[in-house]
Amino acid sequence: MTTRQVEHEITVEAPATAVYRLIAEVGNWPRIFPPTIYVDHLERGAGEERIRIWATANGEAKNWTSRRTLDPERLRITFRQEVSAPPVAAMGGTWIIEPLSETASRVRLLHDYRAVDDDPEGLRWIDEAVDRNSRSELASLQTNVELAHVAEEFTFSFEDTVQIDGSAKDAYDFIDEAGLWERRLPHVARVRLTEDTPGLQTLEMDTRAKDGSTHTTKSYRVTFPHHRIAYKQVTLPALMTLHTGIWTFAENERGVAATSQHTVVLNTANIAGILGPEATVSDAREYVRGALSTNSSATLGHAKDYAENKR
Repeated sequence: MTTRQVEHEITVEAPATAVYRLIAEVGNWPRIFPPTIYVDHLERGAGEERIRIWATANGEAKNWTSRRTLDPERLRITFRQEVSAPPVAAMGGTWIIEPLSETASRVRLLHDYRAVDDDPEGLRWIDEAVDRNSRSELASLQTNVELAHVAEEFTFSFEDTVQIDGSAKDAYDFIDEAGLWERRLPHVARVRLTEDTPGLQTLEMDTRAKDGSTHTTKSYRVTFPHHRIAYKQVTLPALMTLHTGIWTFAENERGVAATSQHTVVLNTANIAGILGPEATVSDAREYVRGALSTNSSATLGHAKDYAENKR
């Protein structure tokens, strides 16, 4: 049986402890690593945790559960997939962060893996996915750590909430059934929803802006009936380099509070070209927030109507 062992590395202009923290905090992975869609903690203990990861590999969305051992003193994190997604039969590895100086470090990412039935085609697929994702993750890690001191101005989160006199299930169903949005939402011109793996959706749609123009977006969505839908947008408008979000449905004494939460990283290189040479980062934040909030608030309003009429 063939077990492949590979290693990738990169040098980062940041202290080793800062790099370790960024890798250890998996909740931030969708913002840091392009392939990662969402990460959910299943168990957490002293130096040990189980996490479920949804990510793309060679353009396909996959999910798996991993166990991680965190060693902040040695600056190492080992991981092992519990149940891998075919064609992967087994996958594990180690993050190793080595201080080069007080302000620089080397990050090594080790993998070992096998293909289902030792299939050569499967092994080649894994080789390509591991190489592509490892290079992407390390490059993104380098960028995010080195820009950490200025990134706060460009990164922001916000949310919109609507109180619904109805059930969480009905409100959730409206957001989950995005394939019907073309008929249900005036700002959606075209939509295509696929769910080849239960709970993991691919959503492509054309959305109408206030000026009548349309823009196409693609997102991967992870669903948790009937209380949460997390997503990562992978086809982005020009003013954003990242857009993630979570729809949540929390029951209360008045029905359900439905919330749309967004996290955005601005593409500052495009601000002047889109908003004009005098536009500031603050102007871009306001513009992007307004556009996203308009659509999500409209969607929540229609979800409210749908759920309240289902009573």
